[in-house]
Amino acid sequence: MQIGVTFPQTEIGTDPIAIRDYAQAVQELGYSHIMTYEHTISPGPSYPKAVAYSQQLFHEPFVLFGYLAALTRLELVTAVVILPQRQMALVAKQAAEVDILTGGHLRLGVGVGWNQVEYEVLGMNFHTRGRLIEEQIGVMRLLWSQPSITYKGRFHTITDAGINPLPVQRPIPVWMGGTADAALRRIARLADGWFPEESPDEVREPLERLRRYAQEAGRDSAAIGIEGRIHARNGNLDTWLHQTEAWSKLGATHISFNTMGASFTSVHEHIATLRRYKEALTP
Repeated sequence: MQIGVTFPQTEIGTDPIAIRDYAQAVQELGYSHIMTYEHTISPGPSYPKAVAYSQQLFHEPFVLFGYLAALTRLELVTAVVILPQRQMALVAKQAAEVDILTGGHLRLGVGVGWNQVEYEVLGMNFHTRGRLIEEQIGVMRLLWSQPSITYKGRFHTITDAGINPLPVQRPIPVWMGGTADAALRRIARLADGWFPEESPDEVREPLERLRRYAQEAGRDSAAIGIEGRIHARNGNLDTWLHQTEAWSKLGATHISFNTMGASFTSVHEHIATLRRYKEALTP
């Protein structure tokens, strides 16, 4: 089971030196990866609180990853890029570039999102996002694997064209989030892995459904990775270790440890908490 961290982007601020220190500390402590969230557009204060969540600071993941690729050899993970509000070929190109710069250490998490405001601003259709993402994933995998492709679908037309350079991983692993039934069925058919947001106790039932849907789709459910999440704000070191063991028993392949929301006021507090958790895991 790979243990990584959730980049504390709503709290880390904009100082590139602080971001550097954090990323290099993550690597020195022996974590395997850094995971990021995304919001492209921040709705103003007139929007309801649930929508205005994205007023918080969110670094753009591909630009951030270009910076981190020069500083570490960690695996870099998006969880998730909201793919249907982005141009598919551009995402394929950006992901390929990050994969090259990291030496083949990108894991691309994608999702359909929930915030209609972002879709409106970016000129994309919120109501077709489920059907669109399925086509996007298929076409990106073709673009990552072949120098030139010809494709005609509902949303995309490509005539003898491709991206250059191709990524190291051909194709790049695509992971997805969500626990709605439609999301689980999509993950079972298309994804290399799953990002559940629930606790180990809460995830048992959707995990059973995911594995059943994978079998129905003719896939080996064990081939679908699972990244559990542990939040520093919930409980103490004993709680974190108990949840780590619970995720392991559920068959999780990865864990990300999230230090956001724990009332830390400096990057040093985030790093100190990462050190406590990692040292407790190390025999």
